[in-house]
Amino acid sequence: MKHCFHNILYLRSRLLVVAVVVAWCSIFSVYGQYDPAFVQYWKVEPQFNPASVGKFDQINLKICMQTHATGYEDAGSTLYAGADMAFVIGNTRHGAGISLQSDDIGLFSHKRFSLQYAYFFNLWGGKLAAGAQIDMLSENVDGGKAQTNDPSDPVFSGGDLTGSAFDATLGVYYTHKKWHAGISMQHLSAPTISLGDRSEMKLNSLYNFTAAYNISTNYPFLTLTPSVMLRYDSTDFRADATVRAIYNKGGKHIYGGLNYAPQYSVAMFFGFLFHGLDIGYSYEANTSGMGISSGNHEITLGYKFDLDLGKKGKNMHKSVRWL
Repeated sequence: MKHCFHNILYLRSRLLVVAVVVAWCSIFSVYGQYDPAFVQYWKVEPQFNPASVGKFDQINLKICMQTHATGYEDAGSTLYAGADMAFVIGNTRHGAGISLQSDDIGLFSHKRFSLQYAYFFNLWGGKLAAGAQIDMLSENVDGGKAQTNDPSDPVFSGGDLTGSAFDATLGVYYTHKKWHAGISMQHLSAPTISLGDRSEMKLNSLYNFTAAYNISTNYPFLTLTPSVMLRYDSTDFRADATVRAIYNKGGKHIYGGLNYAPQYSVAMFFGFLFHGLDIGYSYEANTSGMGISSGNHEITLGYKFDLDLGKKGKNMHKSVRWL
């Protein structure tokens, strides 16, 4: 946002907005000072790669809630909610999805509404998907929360600054028997969002890479899954390395593990499947900046169910099993 950061040093917030904005800059600068990063990224892959919609045969519902900077007032939170499904046309497989994302912190509020589509190919014994996404972005700066030394401050004049823009994302995603990998590019057009007459927000394109591999162990009900998530926005780079231990026996599905982002954070997480509801929790502790105690809490909820439009066992949809 033009002139925004030049004025941050002059803010005197009633709700510790200065501290929150500094925290916001330090946390989110690694991915363009804009896009949130979830610790349990493998659960919300459509959040950053549209080629992953339709990955499952069932309708896939996901909600992820992340709180920011524990211990700070008005630190805000991020909410992601998405739904996707697979469908067939003739002998071809497709995926479609829809998602909403709200990211609030201090004076700033970011909203995103997305429509997603993916097309699947058979390749080398696995499935390759190519996906595209159309986004509507909405930005808001609540000037009423800020007090400045200069009452005529052109950025925070006491009112709201709002703006919106269209955006797009492209991605590819490959799944094999024991592993998968995906690449995506968000903010394809690197849009500039005008906020009022005198301010604007420029978004950098964000490149994502993710991969995971399932390792069988000598214990037949235990699987180890190492994975990585890489983010680069032409200026900053962040790498997350994750190891999950998954126990699955007799309807009991429990997992836990650790995530490490060098120079940024370390996180622990665990989760379980309960009556079809996938529940996960993580705590991300900062290893620099605000420190370990001012980390992020994160809760994920997931649910999958079959689409049945018929009556008495007569389905109106075609089976799309492929794993």
